[in-house]
Amino acid sequence: MARDADKEARRREAQARIRQFPDPVLRSETHPVEAFDDDLRALAARMTEIAEDAIGAGLAAPQIGLLRRFAVVSLEDGEWIPMANPEIVEYSEETEVGGEGCLSLDVLLREQHSVPVERSTRVVVRWQDLDGATQDRELLDMPARIVQHEVDHLHGVLTVDRAEPDARREALRILRERLS
Repeated sequence: MARDADKEARRREAQARIRQFPDPVLRSETHPVEAFDDDLRALAARMTEIAEDAIGAGLAAPQIGLLRRFAVVSLEDGEWIPMANPEIVEYSEETEVGGEGCLSLDVLLREQHSVPVERSTRVVVRWQDLDGATQDRELLDMPARIVQHEVDHLHGVLTVDRAEPDARREALRILRERLS
């Protein structure tokens, strides 16, 4: 029981560090990462810790108030990958609608309301690692969804923007009610 209480306390503390809708930084375009140094490594470690404590699968720099093209994502084996300047260079034609949560839409998470979003089931993502080296990786299913979600954040796009009109209206209704 104490373990669950500790986990919940860490989650709440991490959530308090994450920008929440309707913060305008979440709608802002980011700037490329140009310096691959100890500051970037420290940022990657801090973002990974926040995302893990918040029980998230990824976190983008705008979610902590930084307009940098940087994100950390957790893949199928629990490995966290820091991605500077990520871009999706290939999308499959096959798509799937799935419910998505977002750490910047904590009101919806607490309501256990996921937003249905159509995403490609396979992507190829290209990014720079913490040393500035270019990496490419093919991702399928949930990892592909996670990366698409985080790359959207780097362009000021939220899950509610990608939802079908009825689902968007419902999510925005819940947000308005809980935030007012």
